[in-house]
Amino acid sequence: MKASVFLAILLVFGTAACTEREQSLYQGKVQNGEPAYKGTGVSAFTAPGWTPGDRNSWAQELKSRTQQGQNEYNRVN
Repeated sequence: MKASVFLAILLVFGTAACTEREQSLYQGKVQNGEPAYKGTGVSAFTAPGWTPGDRNSWAQELKSRTQQGQNEYNRVN
C-alpha cells in the first residue's frame, strides 16, 4: 500500500517537473505575421550590406554569411 502511494506521488511530481509553459502566451512585442526580410526596425541588428524590406538583398546577405562567416572550413583554412 505504501509503495503504491509513494509510486503514485513520485509519478505525479516526476511528470510535473517535465512540464513547460506554453510559449505562445508570452510573446511580448513579437509580430509573427511579418516576413524575416522585413527586419526588426532596429539599426543595431542591421548588417551593413542589407536593406530592410528588400527580399533580394536579404537573400544575398544570407548567402554571403554562409559562404564567408559561418563556414568552418573557410574560417579554419
